Amino acid sequence: MREALKDKKRIVFKIGSSTLTHEETGALDLVKMEKFVRILTDLHNQGKEIVLVSSGAIAVGRKALSLTERPTDRAVKQACAAVGQSRLMMVYQKLFSEYNQYTAQILMTKVTIANDKSRHNAQNTFRELLNMGVIPIVNENDTVATDEIDFGDNDYLSAIVSAIVQADLLVLLSDIDGLYTDDPNKNPEAELLSYVEHITDEMLGMAKGPATDIGTGGMMSKVEAAGIANDAGADMVILNGSDMENINRLFAGEQIGTLFREHRTRHFHLKNYLDR
Repeated sequence: MREALKDKKRIVFKIGSSTLTHEETGALDLVKMEKFVRILTDLHNQGKEIVLVSSGAIAVGRKALSLTERPTDRAVKQACAAVGQSRLMMVYQKLFSEYNQYTAQILMTKVTIANDKSRHNAQNTFRELLNMGVIPIVNENDTVATDEIDFGDNDYLSAIVSAIVQADLLVLLSDIDGLYTDDPNKNPEAELLSYVEHITDEMLGMAKGPATDIGTGGMMSKVEAAGIANDAGADMVILNGSDMENINRLFAGEQIGTLFREHRTRHFHLKNYLDR
């Protein structure tokens, strides 16, 4: 099954804010981003279709505006996102252009999915971009989202995007090696689960919340994302993004991270997954 991952054609990568930034300062880790972009471009050069769901807009905006604490007020978060999204895309565009790779920005809210017309339009846009060899870079449209229509975290968004584009594989780059039987930061006896056939209530109980003040999603959101992606017909892997070479190791067939096996649900419909 690990060997089969190298044959996946359409792959969604999700990278979180804590993986994109330096823990000490909250500023972008440009060395890590450059390597990440280079690896994605190389995968694309191998004939794979790549979609990137990237967090980081609020974190980048917060750093640019010299806010020392993570904002909690909705208006402040949206202001940070408005400043940070353009800066983040500028960095991505510069890095990808070094390898002659075109990118496109797509910002989404739940309304995009809930409305049949906008959802089909989004599917058509993704399809055409992938056909043109473009790598779409997706984020939540934080500047206009409200409590009622936001996704909440990009783990969830990446699973939704995987379903929209009918991806073969979703890779969540995290700051942890995968799903453990307990929090490995607190329990040295915690064991890494390398393979999950079906998500159980016990596994949901293992999941913990966010570990930093940069990211918004914890292990619970990743397990929930796996449920959506697997139901939509995509395998999902939680992979430690502290070392970007882990991506190459994954596609070399190494047993790394946690693999959640797809089990396509009959009559799958995204609307059934919006109430969370």
